[in-house]
Amino acid sequence: QVQLVESGGGLVQAGASLRLSCAASGGTFSNAAMGWFRQAPGKEREFVATISWSSWRIGNRDYVDSVKGRFTISRDNAKSTVYLQMNSLKPEDTAVYYCALDLRGFARFDPNDYDYWGQGTQVTVAS
Repeated sequence: QVQLVESGGGLVQAGASLRLSCAASGGTFSNAAMGWFRQAPGKEREFVATISWSSWRIGNRDYVDSVKGRFTISRDNAKSTVYLQMNSLKPEDTAVYYCALDLRGFARFDPNDYDYWGQGTQVTVAS
């Protein structure tokens, strides 16, 4: 059974940094794509970033425009872990952040294309 476990959320001041981690277990991830989404109160779940492990898209990264230049997604294949480094945080980044995994490696922006989800981790940015 594939499981995703997130960590690293918290309460920070605007301008600070946080690094989220998402550890995957229970499967083979050689071709997987992994993404980060977020959901603020009263809003729909929003794509944040994605990275692919698949041989044809190795290292490909995509970001929502609002986080480009501030957030960086990366992976550690040996640990089956994906990270989201968040710098220059803003109050509007406040949300529950979820990691997601697509074993086939094709998912990008659409949450419906991901097969597995973590439990979420709260990020709160105070002004």
